Amino acid sequence: MKKWAKYAAVTVVAVLLSFVLFSFSCSSSDSGNSAYTAFADTNSAVEIPADSLAVTEAVQNVFRSISAGVLPSIVELDVVETMTIQTPSFDGFPFNFFFGQEGESETREFKQEGLGSGVIVRKDGSTYYVLTNNHVAGSANEISVKLYDGRSFTGKLVGKDERRDIALVSFESKDNDIAVAILGDSDTVQPGDICFAMGTPLGYYSSVTQGIVSATGRSGTGIGNISDFIQTDAAINQGNSGGALVNIYGEVIGINTWIASQSGGSQGLGFAIPINNVKKAIDDFIASGKVSDGWLGVSLVEINDTYKDSLGVGRQQGAFASQIFMDSPAGRAGMQAGDYIIKLNGKEVKDVNQLVRDVSDLPVGEIASFTVIRGGKQVELNVKIEERDSETAEDNSNYWPGFIAVPIDDDIREQLELDDKVQGVVVTNIMAKSPAAAMRLQNGDVITAVNGKKVSNLSEFYSSLDFEANTEIWFDIYSAGHTISTSRFKL
Repeated sequence: MKKWAKYAAVTVVAVLLSFVLFSFSCSSSDSGNSAYTAFADTNSAVEIPADSLAVTEAVQNVFRSISAGVLPSIVELDVVETMTIQTPSFDGFPFNFFFGQEGESETREFKQEGLGSGVIVRKDGSTYYVLTNNHVAGSANEISVKLYDGRSFTGKLVGKDERRDIALVSFESKDNDIAVAILGDSDTVQPGDICFAMGTPLGYYSSVTQGIVSATGRSGTGIGNISDFIQTDAAINQGNSGGALVNIYGEVIGINTWIASQSGGSQGLGFAIPINNVKKAIDDFIASGKVSDGWLGVSLVEINDTYKDSLGVGRQQGAFASQIFMDSPAGRAGMQAGDYIIKLNGKEVKDVNQLVRDVSDLPVGEIASFTVIRGGKQVELNVKIEERDSETAEDNSNYWPGFIAVPIDDDIREQLELDDKVQGVVVTNIMAKSPAAAMRLQNGDVITAVNGKKVSNLSEFYSSLDFEANTEIWFDIYSAGHTISTSRFKL
């Protein structure tokens, strides 16, 4: 018993001594004299010069101000699209199932939900208008508009445009504290500009990412969009579509639309429609529920340097009118297939995409001035612009000549097994139901003469297709070692 008490006394002394040493250590650390204990909340992580820190904090404050000022005008769009599908009816007999003897098909509907972003761009009385992408809300049967602060409203589709991939949605509210975004001037945007992408990526509401403008004027032809695009490395993901690309002044300079990605996620290749491309469309949607596009009535294609040399236009930038829509504004003004358009209202034409956008933006009824190169000379044409009607514009039967002619080079000569004596142009890209199809032309045919007059290059060929100089046209065709004449097409 005494022995146990002795050991107990020693243990108590040891504990007390440990407590004293621990207390001393803590008090020493508090006084800054200990090298053994450090507290994260008492020392700076790094030493930053005061002037440098002030600059960084100023930049951070700018970013905060931009986010606070613009985010209230960015909305989340929850959409529901009703899909209708035809499904075969199965009556339960294996014989019918395995041998394809199906019953009557059934029509079934299902609802598909989607998520995207939008920007409040206008207020008219108690009506607010939200700009977004057509692929977000253009086919929606139900639209819910959720604001930055959580308020939610029922949205209504005002109008949509597939060629630009934009749509306008409205909602009603008597609240006067709902923010409306300020639209900037996207024509002033340059590579290197700081920018912010705002929206609802992957369902994460009111997100902001920051980067720079990587490039401007990117083509959207591959995705069926007539816009050029602002490219940015600000992270854009699924759900960002329809959200805003914002500059350092808090102005909307673009509508985030698509990404280039191998993984489906952001890889620093995001693209936004320049806001100047859609300002007129906003007015059109509100006024009539649709975009009123100007229509010229030509089929435009990009051509390479070899084609330009054969056409006789050198290295001039422009857009090639490969075909003319008969009885169109262009046709009535004297524009011809083979014209190389280099100016519109005095503005130089850089490429096909730019000309398509510029013509689309022309007011219906305006007399527009076009400068074209024809036969090596510049020709001035005044065209009265009409409104584009999709059904009319897509009617192949009215496009003359209904195909694209290409020059004969060494590769084509080898592919078609043509000897050096054969001169002319090769028929490609024949349009169904067009005059070329009616004349029984085939891809790969070589046109050696028009109306009996020999042609050896593109310039000579297209010069022979003049509407005013001919009442009918036929071609001499070289094919498989033989020359035949087509039927005559009356103009």
